[in-house]
Amino acid sequence: MVGSSHEALHRVFQKDPALLTRAFQKVLRVPFPEPREFAVLNADVTEIEPVERRVDTLMRVETDDGAYLLVVEAQGKQDERKRGSWPYYLAYLYEKYRCEPVLVVITQNSTTARWAARPIRRGLPGWESLTVRPLVIGPDNVPVIASERDAERDVPLAVLSAMTHGRGAQAAAILEPLAFALRTVDGESAAVFGQLVESCLADYRAKEIWRDLMSEIRYFFNNPVAEKVREEGREEGREEGRLEDRAGMTLRILEWRAIPVSEAVRERVLACSDLDQLEIWARRAVTAERAEDLFSG
Repeated sequence: MVGSSHEALHRVFQKDPALLTRAFQKVLRVPFPEPREFAVLNADVTEIEPVERRVDTLMRVETDDGAYLLVVEAQGKQDERKRGSWPYYLAYLYEKYRCEPVLVVITQNSTTARWAARPIRRGLPGWESLTVRPLVIGPDNVPVIASERDAERDVPLAVLSAMTHGRGAQAAAILEPLAFALRTVDGESAAVFGQLVESCLADYRAKEIWRDLMSEIRYFFNNPVAEKVREEGREEGREEGRLEDRAGMTLRILEWRAIPVSEAVRERVLACSDLDQLEIWARRAVTAERAEDLFSG
């Protein structure tokens, strides 16, 4: 079980190591050679002395241009001690593995992201003996993936989007498209990704919505009819299932928020056969004051 957002923020890269190199390209805009192989290494960097030093996630990446060590640190808040430990980690790991270390800091907080991105310089001013330039992944550079099609295109990146924006106002807009996209991956991966996202959600209402969405996903994977549709990829069945799920989810969001739903509203939502319209109604359900507000505008 993933017990905290700190653990989830770096463990997502252990679940899908290739996501980290895609983050270099799509989020950080930093060139990185195409990986050939990944290996998650022991993250313990403790010395013989009784002081434990441990990075969050450590991976070795083999590329055509050589091997790299990716050091991933999840950071919840500013901590000036890190400006001493991060250079130590990189120097120690280079000495131990003899390949280039790359520090990546991931956070859900914009202020922390700006702090972490500041270069760490050690030595004489203007002639530093050591300079560390962390690469930072956070809510300011990870895109908000609020479209089901975009989420299906790259499910791990959509998971990263939900996690890094999990403490912000845009979290709710990401959850439903992501839940539908998780149906395109295998059940085990969907369950792991679901846990990681839940650990990063700060708002209790968003957590409740996500838990219910995950219940729907578990039903989807355990339902033989849904399984047949998923395996055979029948577009008609997929479309019908999406309509039914989206309509049901719209009504459930209103019920979770204790908003009365009249029979007329229920019938109109369930009778709708326009997936785009249902998506609009589902988003309005998150903030609507009355059930009838779904149809305003």
